[in-house]
Amino acid sequence: MKSDVKQLNHISFIMDGNGRWAKKRFLPRSMGHSEGVAKAKEVILHIKKLGIRYVSLYTFSKENWKRAQDEVSFLMGLILKHLREDFNFYVENKIGIKHIGDRSGLSDDILKAIDKVEADTKDFTDITVLLVFNYSGKYDIAQAYNRMAAEGLKDITEDKISDYLLTAGYPDPDLIIRTSNEFRISNYFLYQAAYSEFIIIDKLWPDLQMKDIDGALDIYFKRDRRFGGVKDE
Repeated sequence: MKSDVKQLNHISFIMDGNGRWAKKRFLPRSMGHSEGVAKAKEVILHIKKLGIRYVSLYTFSKENWKRAQDEVSFLMGLILKHLREDFNFYVENKIGIKHIGDRSGLSDDILKAIDKVEADTKDFTDITVLLVFNYSGKYDIAQAYNRMAAEGLKDITEDKISDYLLTAGYPDPDLIIRTSNEFRISNYFLYQAAYSEFIIIDKLWPDLQMKDIDGALDIYFKRDRRFGGVKDE
């Protein structure tokens, strides 16, 4: 697998199951989210060790605003705490950070923290973490079309749409891994995932082990990716 991993540019995670992890242990959902952040850091370091250039983490969807206010408030505080207190983690490990999502609706404190960590890690190119926060795939496509319309663009091509998505400049995910045995995309990277491979892991996100990622990669490299074509027998 290690020799093959160079063929994979971008691995993405739908980090599902933090709340259920806490509920199974009779803990508040907030504890599950805190454990989820710790697991994300472990995963990032593992992906860097493997030599994969880009990893994206679906952290908070635009639909998540519908959750209970106390949980949303905790999640906002958690992301702010993570960006501030774990800043040295990214610098010491030379990990670049890029926010992918809607900036509107986020507090000034969160926006300032995002801007700082992006600016201070922009030169770290061995691995870049796409922090997918306050994002939805439908929103991403809509904002791309609105920007193109505002600029009066015509004869819009698939490549041109990609240039206006929030992920412009980054490769589409080769592999998307979702935890907690849920079989849905949850409004995530709808355009970018057109030819992504999907692997579902029957573990809640905080329970994920690095051997589970290695196993998913082994499965990925055994798949025949034809992108709509037919390979010679």
